[in-house]
Amino acid sequence: MSQHDSLAATKPPIAPQHLHIHRLHGDERPDPYFWLRDRDNPEVIAYLEAENTYTEIMMQHTRSLQETLYKEMLSRIQEDDLSVPYRDGEFYYYTRTETGKSYPIHCRKQGSLDAPEEILLDQNELAEGQEYFRLGVFEVSPNHQLLAYAIDTTGAERYTLFFLNLETRELYPEKITDTYASFEWGNDNRTVFYTKVDDAHRPDKLFRHQLGTAIDTDQLIFHEPDDAYFLFVVKTRSQKFILLGLASKITSEVHYLDADAPMGEFQVIRPRTTGIEYSIEHHTDYFYIVTNEDALNFKLMRAPIANPAIEHWETVIPPDETVFLEGISAFADHLVIYNREAGLPTVRVRKLSTQEEHAIEFPEPTYEVSESVNPEFNTKILRFAYTSLITPLSIFDYDLDNQMRELKKETPVLGGYDRTQYKSERVQAIAPDGTAVPLSILYKVGTERNGRNPLLLTGYGSYGYSYPDSFSSGRLSLLDRGVVLAIAHIRGGSELGRNWYENGKFLHKQNTFSDFIACAEFLIQAGWTSSNQLAISGGSAGGLLVGAVINQRPDLFRAAIAQVPFVDVVTTILDTSLPLSATEWEEWGNPNDKEFYDYMKAYSPYDNVQPKDYPALLITAGLNDPRVSYWEPAKWTAKLRSLKTDDHILLLKTNMGAGHGGASGRYDRLKEIAFEYAFLLDQWGLA
Repeated sequence: MSQHDSLAATKPPIAPQHLHIHRLHGDERPDPYFWLRDRDNPEVIAYLEAENTYTEIMMQHTRSLQETLYKEMLSRIQEDDLSVPYRDGEFYYYTRTETGKSYPIHCRKQGSLDAPEEILLDQNELAEGQEYFRLGVFEVSPNHQLLAYAIDTTGAERYTLFFLNLETRELYPEKITDTYASFEWGNDNRTVFYTKVDDAHRPDKLFRHQLGTAIDTDQLIFHEPDDAYFLFVVKTRSQKFILLGLASKITSEVHYLDADAPMGEFQVIRPRTTGIEYSIEHHTDYFYIVTNEDALNFKLMRAPIANPAIEHWETVIPPDETVFLEGISAFADHLVIYNREAGLPTVRVRKLSTQEEHAIEFPEPTYEVSESVNPEFNTKILRFAYTSLITPLSIFDYDLDNQMRELKKETPVLGGYDRTQYKSERVQAIAPDGTAVPLSILYKVGTERNGRNPLLLTGYGSYGYSYPDSFSSGRLSLLDRGVVLAIAHIRGGSELGRNWYENGKFLHKQNTFSDFIACAEFLIQAGWTSSNQLAISGGSAGGLLVGAVINQRPDLFRAAIAQVPFVDVVTTILDTSLPLSATEWEEWGNPNDKEFYDYMKAYSPYDNVQPKDYPALLITAGLNDPRVSYWEPAKWTAKLRSLKTDDHILLLKTNMGAGHGGASGRYDRLKEIAFEYAFLLDQWGLA
């Protein structure tokens, strides 16, 4: 017997079953793996570690491939690299990376780019000795003499906030724990505003702190008791106002404070009304307001700062059924307007002094564009980021007046990347209800539609998130082995406007899964692949997508990767002590309502595991994940093991020192990707 045969004979861990009954609406749901929620139980940790050991053994024969993939991906990255410096006042700020170091180094130069470098913060020094490290807040004071930064060393997204004097390099004595990555400076360079999280990891409190004073004297400015709302704080680009924002999935409220008078009181702009969302930008004497009130795809209003009550709002851009207004940016003489039209992002520029307007043109049939770092208000230069499935991330400076753009940097792809060797397409699949679903496809030139190509299909389809058609140098390791890549722009996202989102949530959630299945069927029918060569992947709510479609159509897929998957939908959303509970009722529905309960239970992946054949599966989790608790993928894996009738591989890989985003360092992250790619290539027979 070969080594591989002996390893394949290894028995997977079997989770003991302890009967637990959920009772609601007269329905009894036995849950034999409910006990896995108790992370303080040594048996739970032992079980997760046993699963990790099993996964390592079952993937041992791919170790050489994993190392090859890791080296390939690393070889394409310029390890010693520099971000494009941006100007803020008299300083130029940037980050750089060094070979062998996992995290960025934050720097600046004063006066010109030829000035001596000043290192503000080296994340590598802070991360030394930590299994996990994440920088949250990084905010320099208005006078550029102080730095506020916050770090998380567990992945639980509870940050500790520090203050550093950049002139003396001394830390202030105060250290504020359990904060969220939301923070702002008052213009006095002494008053700061920070948010703290509750037991369910929800930012619910805003505090005001004076540097150099005891934390226990900090003033609680605002407490949001409603579990549906998240609280955040941000300053306008004009530096005139600090905004306190409150947002649920369908409702928002904004309060404002003069940043020059940070000890004053916040004033509300428009009290919350259920279902009404709005966001604020400041320009001279007005607040510009993007809102969905009587505007499904949102509209732009403005209100005088002297009296911003709703009766004084006036229309700047009316609503449009075909154009989704995603947001705006205000500069001294320009509004930059970000839309989505026909599934693609578009950017328009309005010169306020003349009301002339033009569009910024982009050259490819599918792409992504987003605003980059633009701290200065009095400028006519817009910095934006552009990328596509073929074009690496590119930073441009765009002159808003003369409409000229300057490429400041295209992310280098080492090893002779030739973009002419790859091609992307945007096509459409037809859903069961006749809806056309956009589908992006990326492949190497010369790929034949012979029905035999290995293909990886990904998607998300929740929270109105539009899945980006962006570049990844790591994907070249799949493309160069003949793999076709596809992205399903399914309902539940906002690719085709707000209606696209609304028709993929609540009691329309099944559209998300049906759209994805339709995309898979289209790829097979069009000759791109076959069910024996088709793999799928998705993370978080995208993991819910994976779980739902392999329950509904397991015959379509050869293999699946579900990263930190949200799969125990009903149990999680019923438990209001968890982050994904009451805050999520406005996305998925409230299961205390029987109609929503029955609907959610009908698609919840964990509740619908059945005795049948499933694809090969790799499932990942993070022990400290505050968004999707580790026990969701763990329970799902255990139930699949006990019920599935096939002999396909089923692996659970739990990161015992991280959270929702997996490994934090860039090298460890590449190793995680190499592991997932090796799993897929092994299933395709390309190992």
